[in-house]
Amino acid sequence: MSANLTRRLRTAAAAVVLSAATVVPLALSTTAAHAATRVDNPFVGAGVYVNPEWSANAAAEPGGSAVANQPTFVWLDRIAAISGVNGGMGLRDHLNAAVQQAAGKPYVFQVVIYDLPGRDCAALASNGELGPTDLPRYKSEFIDPIAAILADPAYANLRIVTTVELDSLPNLTTNAGGTATATANCDTMKANGNYVNGVGYALAKLGAIPNVYNYVDAGHHGWLGWDSNLQPAIDVVKQAAQASGSTLNNVQGFVVNTANYGALHEPNFTVSDTVNGTSVRQSKWVDWNQYVDEASFAKAWRTKAIASGFNSNIGMLIDTSRNGWGGANRPAGPGPKTSVDAYVDGGRIDRRFQTGNWCNQSGAGLGERPKAAPEDGIAAYVWVKPPGESDGASQAVANDEGKGFDRMCDPTYTGNARNNNNMSGALANAPLAGHWFSSQFQELLKNAYPALGTSTTDTTAPTAPTGLAATATSSSVSLSWTASTDNVGVTGYNVYRGGTLVGSTNSTSYTDSGLTASTAYSYTVKAKDAAGNVSAASAALSVTTGSGGTTDTTAPTAPTNLAATTTSSSASLTWTASTDNVGVTGYNVYRGGTLVGSTTSTSYTDSGLSASTAYSYTVKAKDAAGNLSAASAAVTATTQAGTGTGGAGCTATYKVSSDWGAGFNADVTVTAGNTAIKSWKVTWTYAGNQQVTNLWNGTVSQSGQSVTVSNAGYNGNVAANGSTSFGFGGSYSGSNAVPTLTCTATS
Repeated sequence: MSANLTRRLRTAAAAVVLSAATVVPLALSTTAAHAATRVDNPFVGAGVYVNPEWSANAAAEPGGSAVANQPTFVWLDRIAAISGVNGGMGLRDHLNAAVQQAAGKPYVFQVVIYDLPGRDCAALASNGELGPTDLPRYKSEFIDPIAAILADPAYANLRIVTTVELDSLPNLTTNAGGTATATANCDTMKANGNYVNGVGYALAKLGAIPNVYNYVDAGHHGWLGWDSNLQPAIDVVKQAAQASGSTLNNVQGFVVNTANYGALHEPNFTVSDTVNGTSVRQSKWVDWNQYVDEASFAKAWRTKAIASGFNSNIGMLIDTSRNGWGGANRPAGPGPKTSVDAYVDGGRIDRRFQTGNWCNQSGAGLGERPKAAPEDGIAAYVWVKPPGESDGASQAVANDEGKGFDRMCDPTYTGNARNNNNMSGALANAPLAGHWFSSQFQELLKNAYPALGTSTTDTTAPTAPTGLAATATSSSVSLSWTASTDNVGVTGYNVYRGGTLVGSTNSTSYTDSGLTASTAYSYTVKAKDAAGNVSAASAALSVTTGSGGTTDTTAPTAPTNLAATTTSSSASLTWTASTDNVGVTGYNVYRGGTLVGSTTSTSYTDSGLSASTAYSYTVKAKDAAGNLSAASAAVTATTQAGTGTGGAGCTATYKVSSDWGAGFNADVTVTAGNTAIKSWKVTWTYAGNQQVTNLWNGTVSQSGQSVTVSNAGYNGNVAANGSTSFGFGGSYSGSNAVPTLTCTATS
């Protein structure tokens, strides 16, 4: 599986271990009520199906009986798997066995839906039987028969949890359409729209069954954790969830880390840590990622997905089947603070060469056992990838399963761009993907964390925070402290003033505001972990606020170098930052002397303007004390003539959403004129040396500073006066001025 690859959550009944032996009945009077009631989190209060075939393989291994009763997903990875392969159990066989295990009580059946046309376009080991254009076969021979079986009334009392099409939609974000790691196969799948439409069709058919809960694959933190990947990936999933007759209501949640190895929690460092003033994000391992483990990534994904329009009660699943990273090589604590790389590499429990390594990883161990609602924001820990089933063959193996040979499964391979040219880290002598791999299973048993035979319930509290320090103004106290350690991982800190809880934070700093001048306050801080354990308090710290005599009365300097570029309906403004004795907190933008917006950056786009019209702008800086600078020199901006009035045309607006000095993200909105359009093209020429490096929802070409973006196969049709969008990441040095766009369309 390529690495470029709650419902409502924790209830009072939360931590339920999911196994055939653990069934907590719901307060329902009949089994019919189970089928009739859709619950927020299907895992809470329910047992979960144990696959007899996987269980037998595990039990036959030395030491395997310790986990043979754990629930794992059933994989439908080819059409033949529906009826059963080589005499094995088919979908109906598994469902019938689940009904027997349930014995009339609430029970979850877990199944992977995984046979999309052109499947897993950035890898070879997990390629499938259907070619890039086989969408009709996917619908009629794969999804339709599965839906018909799942809808059988004999299974109406089961809670059927699906994981829908691993790796497919994340690949459209990072491995297609002009990205640095694009492949021809992924470009094909992005252009023909079969990934988006295939997933939409699956969600629509399966989501129509009342007792089916669809969870869409969301990659993992080492694939999609960067700003330039996470939101674009959510946007693609949203597109798919509304394709082929589906709606967002057909998505009950998302699953991360499927068949991967990302640590559930990194207990020895956080993304907010610094070493000698250098952020851990600058380490080679973290590589500017916003997340260092799967739990924090999953929660961020959920928050952003809800903000993007998904239902507020969506849930997150984390595959913990192979991310324990225990054994003798597990670090006991943080690394040395001699450098940021030494600190991260010495403390990280994920021992891979790089998070792009995904195939049969050496040193990996079983992770947390499956568990319902284990922490806030997470519906369940699950074992999607059955431990002991290979990711791919370590050398080419002739087969009739459509599975190729991927060098990332070869232990001698020295890597590629997706893993920064590191060694693959794969185990030797591996069989084809999905086949039993005894050596890997033994590796997972040996390095299990929690170790086999120990309770998975976390009863160990974090250590107390140390080094509590403070600085004060007349109305606030800013606190900082040294991070605590925990056997599973610290999830946050509670801050107490005079023994009363005044706030919580996920970082190692907190500002307590609204205080009285010249007053002494006492503070302590406690750490907390995912299981709800709270540490002892830090040593108390007393601090006195200032007298209030240092009120800031100095206004910032006026912004300078105000400049503007226009489209037919917008003006994009940029200026040089102001200075202030305390610090500039933002800027007010005025059109014709009237305030039209505020921003914390040195750029602003004023939209909804009339074509061929002159507008005058000024900008003022402001600081925390409310002081306002003098206005900048005025700039007059004349909008361009519109191209979308009275016929088939379009306009396009360009907005820089983030800029970090050497790179940036930008969003472009394409709006149709008074006539619906079937395709569109946006062109521009950069004034600086900007280069597009990673574009989504379109096809890009760039020659020198001239850029052309055409619609993707799925977003060319735009209703009259409707809009669509694409976005991209770019690099530059020097100026990053907003260019003038030209949009053309066909009707």
